[in-house]
Amino acid sequence: MDKTFHIITFGCQMNVGDSDWLARALCARGWRQVAERDAWLFVVNTCSVREKPEQKVYSELGRLAAYQRGKPGLMAAVGGCVAQQIGAGFFDRFPFVRLVFGSDGIAGAPDALDELAADPKARKTLLDFMASYPEREDVLSPLAEAPAPAFDADAGEPDAGPAQAFVNIMQGCDNFCAYCIVPYTRGRQKSRAPEAVLAECRARVEQGAREITLLGQNVNSYGLDPSAQSGGLGMGFAQLLRQVAAIPGLERLRFTTSHPKDIDPAVIRAFGELENLCPALHLPLQAGSDAVLRRMGRKYDRSKYLQIVQDLRVARPDMALTTDLIVGFPGETEDDFAQTLEMMERVGFESSFSFRYSDRPGVAAVRMTPKVPGDVAQERLLRLQSLQNGITKQTLKRLEGREAVVLLEAKSRRQDGGTPSWRGRDEAGRVVNIRLEDGCTSGRELAGLMVRARIVEAKNHSLIGERVGQPW
Repeated sequence: MDKTFHIITFGCQMNVGDSDWLARALCARGWRQVAERDAWLFVVNTCSVREKPEQKVYSELGRLAAYQRGKPGLMAAVGGCVAQQIGAGFFDRFPFVRLVFGSDGIAGAPDALDELAADPKARKTLLDFMASYPEREDVLSPLAEAPAPAFDADAGEPDAGPAQAFVNIMQGCDNFCAYCIVPYTRGRQKSRAPEAVLAECRARVEQGAREITLLGQNVNSYGLDPSAQSGGLGMGFAQLLRQVAAIPGLERLRFTTSHPKDIDPAVIRAFGELENLCPALHLPLQAGSDAVLRRMGRKYDRSKYLQIVQDLRVARPDMALTTDLIVGFPGETEDDFAQTLEMMERVGFESSFSFRYSDRPGVAAVRMTPKVPGDVAQERLLRLQSLQNGITKQTLKRLEGREAVVLLEAKSRRQDGGTPSWRGRDEAGRVVNIRLEDGCTSGRELAGLMVRARIVEAKNHSLIGERVGQPW
């Protein structure tokens, strides 16, 4: 078997980070990351937070199976949340799937894939949950031929450039929100040792990362889980954040995701005190009605959420807030939904991920009634998304004429005219497209460089900028 591979990633940034690590680990073992048509191994990293991505996995595997023609021995591995949920069931439905690994099992996936490449008849599952964070091998050394960023099938484009790094600080979740399958597919919360987090962050900066995003299902509860307490972790998220921010050479620091019930005032203060902590926070609201929030088991109410928003904007007036919203949760009335719309306008979210509620196996909300009819939920979702589009457009419009520092990621998908257009992100994570002539850096590759830009036009979900000075 030719040891070539291609990774397809669904879902959250934690999955993107996992795929990046797995690509590095395989390349360190002599595998090569290639285009889909040239691969002999497909790795599908999955998400089961909603029903649609789960169905996408089955569709994707069915599509990839067509590559078996003319490639005897071609195989696939399925990882992530759907893998944890379905397990060995993938073997019966898709015979070319030979490895199924969960979120804790990914640490053993590179060795398992080496074994399977040598034994074409073998199959393997890595689905056990660990009592503590399963530390992965160090594959941070620069590669002779670094793998391309994993393709995020939901987003439709790579999620980061060469100067951006994702670093896991924890795994799993202890919140058991009524609608959420994550505690069942990623296990209970396990915090990673701070020494390991800091060592990885330093190494990534030494390799050229200018921006790091700390990842976890609920980063605000870092260090509060039983395994961390019994192991004497001795550090909460606010302390970890400050130590990472102090790493020499780190120009931008972000983190996701935050649960409002656990956000520490010390973390809020950090936004006003740490220069390299980006003025952006993803703070899932989920619903704007206290009655719905109680049924969801979110453990905060409208008042607490709005107080957090106020405190954040006192600490950092230019704070950009984004969120997650669920429409049609069991028992949601028209008045409940109207309160969600009102909260969206009060907070002024720059963008939101919004979804129609769907039952996930095993969660508490499956048993909740009354269910909101599908057509009613869909109509509400369209109204919510229309409101969000309007808020986003107004927010971006206000940025016209201002300057921003943009970290360049890749060439824009749309190229207008003869001058190449590059895509990057400003300090708040907004997408900015800038025309940059190739000669402006004397032939240097632009991805990973920063450039100051003046915002000249706001699009529906992105910005157009013009270069001010040379990239650096």
